[in-house]
Amino acid sequence: MKYAARRIAMLLLTMVIVSFFAFAAFSMISGDPATAMLGTTATPEKVAALRAELGLDRPWPVRYVEWLAGFFTGDLGISYSYGTPVWELIAPKVGLTLCLSLLSFMLIVAVSIPLGLRSAGRTGGRLEWLGTVMNQLGMAVPPFFTGILLTWVFSTMLHWFIHGQMPSLTQNFGGALRYLLFAAVALAVPRIAMTTRMLRSTIRREMERDYVRTAISRGNDRSGVLRRHVLKNALVPVVTFLAQTMAEIVAGSIVVEQVFAIPGLGRMLVASIGSRDYPVVQAIVVILAFWVVLSGTAADIVNQRIDPRLRMGGRT
Repeated sequence: MKYAARRIAMLLLTMVIVSFFAFAAFSMISGDPATAMLGTTATPEKVAALRAELGLDRPWPVRYVEWLAGFFTGDLGISYSYGTPVWELIAPKVGLTLCLSLLSFMLIVAVSIPLGLRSAGRTGGRLEWLGTVMNQLGMAVPPFFTGILLTWVFSTMLHWFIHGQMPSLTQNFGGALRYLLFAAVALAVPRIAMTTRMLRSTIRREMERDYVRTAISRGNDRSGVLRRHVLKNALVPVVTFLAQTMAEIVAGSIVVEQVFAIPGLGRMLVASIGSRDYPVVQAIVVILAFWVVLSGTAADIVNQRIDPRLRMGGRT
């Protein structure tokens, strides 16, 4: 519990630092949001009044403290482009991107771990050669290209879904998940290949250790030793890799959401950058950073549970 508490405290400290630099960067970017909203023909009085309404007439450190306090209550400011609270604007997008990321991650775990176990037991032969080729192909194909192929096959040819017409999560949850599944597959394919390869390599290295040879020489079943002892030790680096994968899935979803026309955080981030809607961009950046840091923290806690010896390492 102490280890988990320390990791959570580090997570909160990291998020405060990230949010500080994000707020400072967007506050120092050239250009006046009030002028951008009203246009260059607006009178100085109107610009000054809008700056006061938005709180832009105060020093940015003061505004940051207020923003940080509001962040924990869901008050992320007002969107420059839409004039609505930022959280109300991005909350549905967060749900979509989170569903897409979690669905992709579940596919990665459900497919790569059984494949890694099976491929680790094969040495030589055509099946291993074919598996290696497919693995290399999966890692080489980028998600956006896989997404284009899936759209062409399953939308244009087979009409399994209508591109650009995703059902609402709240009104048609099953239909929305079915639509998201194709995007999740596009995101998952290269990571399935990478995770399978890593798990296969770590299992094979672990199988060559002395304790495995001793256990097998004493009459223990090879597959039983693999499941009870080898897999547990081999999962430690894989869990860390999966945490990185979870973080990269969110980043990759920005592109995949464009391919499948999913109205998630990725599409809103691109649109907000183009319109210089800095409160929205800042909120999305902090949320994405939180997801990345949370993934790493969760991996450290899970690894410590898998192998308590990590408490004695440098991360304790």
